[in-house]
Parts: sequence; C-alpha cells; structure tokens
Amino acid sequence: MSFDKSISRRNFLSLSAVTAASALAGCASTSGTSPSYGQPMAFPNPIRAFQTTPAPTDAELAVMYGPVEDGGFLIPPVPYQQIDPRFYRQQVIDPTGERPGTIVVDTPSRFLYLVQPGGTAMRYGVGIGREGFAWQGDGVIQWRQKWPRWKPPNEMVARQPELVKYSIENGGMEPGLKNPLGARALYIFSGGQDTLYRLHGNPDWRSIGKAVSSGCVRLLNQDIIDLYDRVPNKAPIVVKQ
Repeated sequence: MSFDKSISRRNFLSLSAVTAASALAGCASTSGTSPSYGQPMAFPNPIRAFQTTPAPTDAELAVMYGPVEDGGFLIPPVPYQQIDPRFYRQQVIDPTGERPGTIVVDTPSRFLYLVQPGGTAMRYGVGIGREGFAWQGDGVIQWRQKWPRWKPPNEMVARQPELVKYSIENGGMEPGLKNPLGARALYIFSGGQDTLYRLHGNPDWRSIGKAVSSGCVRLLNQDIIDLYDRVPNKAPIVVKQ
C-alpha cells in the first residue's frame, strides 16, 4: 500500500466552520455518483517520510469484515476483495499532527483518521458528500447513537416526495440494515450548534472511496462499529475539504 512520501505533522489544517445546508441531515445516496478518489491531502513543510504499520492480513480482513450480529441485526459480510485495499481499516503512522483522541476527516483522499497515542492513527476508508453538499471545519462529537432512526429533512422530502413516510413529522425510518445511517451515527456539533453532519454506517460497500451521499461521511458498518467503540462523546473532530 502506498501513500504520499512527503508529509507534515504540523500545519495540517487551517479551517473555519461554514454554515451547513439543511440538506446535510439526509445522508442518503444520491444520483451522480463519482468514482474519483480525489486528490491526496497535501502536507506542507515535510519533515519525514510516511510509513505504515503492517497491513492487515487476509485472515484478519476476513474477521474484520465478516458477518456481525449486533443489536438484533445480522450485518452481512463485506466482499473486501472488491474494495481498494487502501480503504481497509488499519493502523498507520499518524500524518495529521493532531492530539490523540481527535478525528480527522480527509475528504479529498477519502480517509478518516482517529489519532492515537504514540504517533499512530486508525485509518478508515469513507464515502463522502457530493460537491455542493459538503461541510468543513472543526467541532465535537456531541452525541452518538446505535442503530439510529433516519429522518430526512423537509428540504430533502420536498425534492423527493417518496420520502414523506420517513419525514421528521412521521418519525423517520426505523433502524435496520436498509437504514441509510447504518449501525451507528456520530453527530457533529460546532460552536454549540448541530452542523447536520454525521459520521455513520453504510449498507452499501460500493460507496467507499466515492462521493455519493448528501453531505455526510459514511463508513462500512463494521468500521463504524469499531470507530464508535473507540470514540467518546465530546471527541474533537476536524473535517477538511
């Protein structure tokens, strides 16, 4: 597996929060899927070469992405052989320079990092929002939910009337394998306000590495469960576009 040879542990992000469009809370697949992986994240003032820890073996991947019984649901196995190996969950040398416990979403590269002590990070492949539905900035994980209900905002329902049965007024879509938020959702707040931006599970493994959702960051269900178990409420998060 490869990564840019030049990185920096400093000056990683300089971001200001922007107002999130209400459509973000939809977090559902949309048309116009792009297969592009985008451009790698740039790290100014490189100070050392990037190195990964040993990549997961095939036996480890079979366990990591095998079937999972959780919350009364049986999550099907992921055909990980059909996913670009760069997007497998793995521990890497931390390229962000953020303090341990921080989540960093590198949307251009389709990676999410959870910074760990000792100079490493857990890295996950993600699918991200299409251009025009994106949010960037810094915030905190204000709330976490197992098997959340999906409540598309009124603006999304207006565009897609077939979703009215899942509207906020109707209580949303019940949890389950077909729910667009998947097995877990982590809710991002900034400046004390809900950004309407989520990290969430994903029933469609094909979307990893692509821009397909209405603004939110989606992980494989197996990966969002792993991330959920590692991240407490109030964890800091930085999202870079």
